This record gives sequence, C-alpha cells and structure tokens, in this order.
Amino acid sequence: MSSTLDAVSTPTPTLDGVNGGDSRTINLNQFYDAGDVAWVLCSTALVFIMIPGVGFFYSGLARRRSAVSMLFLSLMSIAVVGFQWFFWGYSLTFSHEGCGYIGTLANFGLRQTLGRNSVGGSSVPDLLFCIFQGMFAAITPALAIGAAADRGRMLPCIVFILIWTTIVYDPIAFWTWNPKGWLFKLGSYDFAGGSPVHIASGMAALAYSIVLGRRSDHGQVVYRPHNVPHVVLGTILLWFGWFGFNGGSALSANLRGIMACVVTHIAASVAGITWCIAEYIRSRRWSCVAFCSGAVAGLVAITPGSGFVPPWAAVVIGVIGGVVCYAATFLKNFVRVDDALDIFAEHGIGGMVGNILTAFFAADYIQSLDGSTGNSGGWLSHHYAQLGYQIADTASCAAYSFLLSCIILYIMKFIPGLSLRVTEEQERMGLDEAELGENAYMVKPSYDAGVTDAVAVPVSEHLTEKQRMEAKQAI
Repeated sequence: MSSTLDAVSTPTPTLDGVNGGDSRTINLNQFYDAGDVAWVLCSTALVFIMIPGVGFFYSGLARRRSAVSMLFLSLMSIAVVGFQWFFWGYSLTFSHEGCGYIGTLANFGLRQTLGRNSVGGSSVPDLLFCIFQGMFAAITPALAIGAAADRGRMLPCIVFILIWTTIVYDPIAFWTWNPKGWLFKLGSYDFAGGSPVHIASGMAALAYSIVLGRRSDHGQVVYRPHNVPHVVLGTILLWFGWFGFNGGSALSANLRGIMACVVTHIAASVAGITWCIAEYIRSRRWSCVAFCSGAVAGLVAITPGSGFVPPWAAVVIGVIGGVVCYAATFLKNFVRVDDALDIFAEHGIGGMVGNILTAFFAADYIQSLDGSTGNSGGWLSHHYAQLGYQIADTASCAAYSFLLSCIILYIMKFIPGLSLRVTEEQERMGLDEAELGENAYMVKPSYDAGVTDAVAVPVSEHLTEKQRMEAKQAI
C-alpha cells in the first residue's frame, strides 16, 4: 500500500465498543467516497482471480500426475487463509495498535471493523480493506506452496499454509504496510507487495525445496511443462488480476492508481518479450512458456514500484527483471536445489530486483498523483538514501522468511502425521492419484520407475474399434 498522507482528511466514524461504528444511529457510508469503495471492491475481485491463476500456471508447468494437486493447493490457500484472516490474521497485520513488529488482537474476529477507517488510508473502511488485503494474504502461500510439486504431501502443505501465514506473512506485511511497522517508519517503498508477497513467497519456496529434497529422478530426466494451455490460461488470469493487485493498492480511484496499472502492463509486456528473446538465443526456438514466464517476472518486478515509477522506468524494470529472473532459473542447477517451478527465481529474485530498482526510479511527482506530498521519491528525485532503505527492506524480509520457513518445516518433519514427503512409490504414482485419488486426464496409469511422464497416454489407444467409434460420436 502507498505510504502517503491524504491531502484532505476524512471525518472518522463514531465508534461503538464492538462493531467499529453504530449503523443504527448514523449513516456510515457518508464517510467514504463511493467511487473509491467501488474501485477497491472491484480490485478485490481481480486479486481473487489471480489465485486460481496461480493454480493453473503451476498445474501446466508441473507433471501430468501433479496437475490436480497444484489446483487443489491454490483453492486450499483461499479457504485456509480466509479462515485465518477472519479470526486473527487481519488483526495481527492491520490493527490500529501494535509495536513495530506485530499488531494486536484488538480486531480478532473482525471486531471494530464495521465502519472504522483502515490503517491503509481514510478513503476505505476497515471492512473493505480487510477483504482486499485478505486476497494478498491468500495468494502469497499459494505462490510458495508450488515448491511441493511432484513430491509433497497435501496435509503438511495445508498446515504449512496456516502456520506460515501467521508467523511469516503477517509480521512482514505489518512491517511494510502498517504505519506502526518498522519498515514503514524507516521509509522503505513497497506499493503492492514486493517484500510481503514476492520475496516472502520466493524464500519460502526455496526453503521448502531444500527441506523437501529433490525429486527421485532429479538429474535423470528433463522436466517439461505438461500442459502449455494451462500455463497460458494462468498467465492471462494473473496479468488480468494484477491490474487490481497494483492499481487497487492506491486504495482510491485516482491518477496514481491509473499510473500503477499503466506501468504494470508495460513491465509485463517488455519482460515477456525479453525472456522470449533470451530463450530463443539459447535454444533457437520461440517458446510460449518463455513468454508467459517472462510476463510474470515483469509483473513481479514492477509490483513494489508500481505506484512510484514513471512509464519509461517500467520499460527498464521489465528488461532487467526479465533478464535477471531468466538467469536465476539456472542457479538451481549449480546449487542442486530442486525448485520444480522456479518460484524462487521468479518471485524471490524478481521481488528483490523490483525492490532495489524502486530506489533508483521512484519519482516524487508520481507519488503526488494521489494528491499527496508525503514522500521524497528515489534517486530520480535526488533522494539517495532510499537505496539503503530498500536494501534493508529486501535483506530483512528475505532472511526472516527463509529462516522461519526452514524452522517451521523442520519442526513439522518430526511431528507424527506431518511428514512432508510422499513415499517413493507414491511419487512414481503421482500426487494426484496417491494423495487425491483424482486425475486431470483419463489415462492408463503407469507407475513403473522408468516412466518419465513426458506425454499422457490417451485412453482411446486402449479401446476396441467399436468403443473408439462410440467415444468419437460422444465427443
């Protein structure tokens, strides 16, 4: 969220002791602009669409035998975090009270949120800010949990989502976006989630990949996306939803939110082309998956600076984000970490790149588009200390997420019933069949150790001629 001051103060609703506003005696709607409320509400729906978009993106990148499990985990992230956010997550992150590191339980169960101004700004009520931010909280573990692809058990993944959101995401989001947070007070810039969402999820995915270990056939086969249309569909949903993710973070229907949408689109476009060209130089082939990966990298890189940088800077961020994230995908080959879906490279590294570049390209006149003069810009505005603030933000959030994720996972490994990994036989069988008892495709199961799962075997190849004709007529 933007760390700016409102140009015009909005009256504060009269609070009662429980609900945060007595709707029986006063019209609480009078304190908020209907256009701002409508925009943030629409942005909430856009960010929600991104979560199944992550599921489809990961489902297409993963093996056929893990396609459903990737979709399942994205849905579980919505539900589990929705429960957590309602009871204590929102209060720990965005309560009006708290120290520099975590909030209080003053808003437990959404107590005192009916009509009260949110800590994000006086333009939206607490209740709306809660559901909007709840989508950010839900998508973050959905991004990270893709690290369990092909070998992670479902129950520990679900438990990890619940614990990680409480212990890792909530504190980092508090530091970054709550006015009482230490990074907020320091003056770091993060418009829409470079640290709480992308760096945190990328480092958690790295930790999960390390603790979980490599796939049993790692280094013996070449892994390829099993369903490119799913990757494209996921990219479209993510790109579409990102307009609400970044644009909605202005928390108002104003020029700053519009600029955030513009630079988001530019960075995604440029990064997609950049990654595609880099892949063509390496393999001499154009790749749809390469473009999709690059577009997502650009979306990640522009996220922290989307409300701070001018359009021309989005081009630079897109190019640098695309090149650096593409190069980062090869790091796992050197360190022997099986990050199956390149989550660390895309989100961890992409978030770091975006955070640092924001220090160089943040402009005070972009920040003032919301009618505020609360910030000083970055190097473009001769505010050179901003680089130090961005480095402190990046390093602290990355270290905290990685270390706490490792601790959570190592503890879970030794709790009966929460072992992280499936057996070798179940891994050969596939997570969909072993853990869910469902399959994305009607195929002949083949669980031999030598099967690489590169191509699905259609059922029609095992039908009689009569059955094949009947199936063709049914289609």
